[in-house]
Amino acid sequence: MNLKHLHVFWTVSRLGGVSRAAEQLSLTPQTVSGHIRHLEEDLGAVLFRPVGRGLELTEAGRLALSYANEILHLGGEMKRALSESLQSPMPVLRLGITDVVPKSFAYRLLAPVGKLPDPVRLVCREGSLEMLLAELALQRIDMLVADRPMPSGLAIRGHSHKLGESALAFFGAESLCDDLREFPDCLNDAPLLLPGSHAAIRGYIDCWLNDQRLTPRLMGEFDDGALMKAFGQAGAGFFPAPAILADEICVRYQVRRIGQVEDLHEVFWAITAERRISHPAIMTVMDSARVALFPGATQPTD
Repeated sequence: MNLKHLHVFWTVSRLGGVSRAAEQLSLTPQTVSGHIRHLEEDLGAVLFRPVGRGLELTEAGRLALSYANEILHLGGEMKRALSESLQSPMPVLRLGITDVVPKSFAYRLLAPVGKLPDPVRLVCREGSLEMLLAELALQRIDMLVADRPMPSGLAIRGHSHKLGESALAFFGAESLCDDLREFPDCLNDAPLLLPGSHAAIRGYIDCWLNDQRLTPRLMGEFDDGALMKAFGQAGAGFFPAPAILADEICVRYQVRRIGQVEDLHEVFWAITAERRISHPAIMTVMDSARVALFPGATQPTD
């Protein structure tokens, strides 16, 4: 089995026939059939069955196609990465940002990288913690920023470094703030927007509301914090966010901070494959968090 066999198989499955695939690949139908036969022999499974004048995938063929898609995609990524490295000698820093991390916080972390004496090209990927941990394990990213340390029990080599933490504040549009009661009583029976259940802070917010005997009307749950703030700006409900970003949030989204909960803290972590950080750009990112955002933060916690 080789990439040529997989590419021929992928083309036949997409076009539904040997002749059409041969025409597109500039091969003879006999050559295409030979590649398919060799692949079936290597896999020990029949991949196609005849239907009318064409072919359709068997169950084994559909399973093989799912793997072929991923393998060919990785091959394409490798070619692009090598091409980029040859065209531009500029070092690359590949970062993953979990979707619950505020965008403005991520920008504050990354902005100092652009001021390094030696230029660094940033490649940022956003997604769930699980997806980005898989990217880290495959060495597709150098570091990821999350709202929790690396979960225990995973068969992935990684180390967590605490960047810092911030108390949680609540915000609301001006239309919600007329005749506002004292915080936090103003949240009782008020519309509320919250992070989704996979955000680390969500469980703590729920417990705090319960302890305060507050029963707001939950109007929405959001995996994307920027989308939650956009709804909050439109007056759909009050919403929480790190107090360290309060001034920026109030200006950007035209909302008012209605109160702050010192007992609730949102914590941010960097997760790397190596315990000791040697990449100068990663060190810059971590220092920018500790010095500029969280001057009282402690040394990395592994």
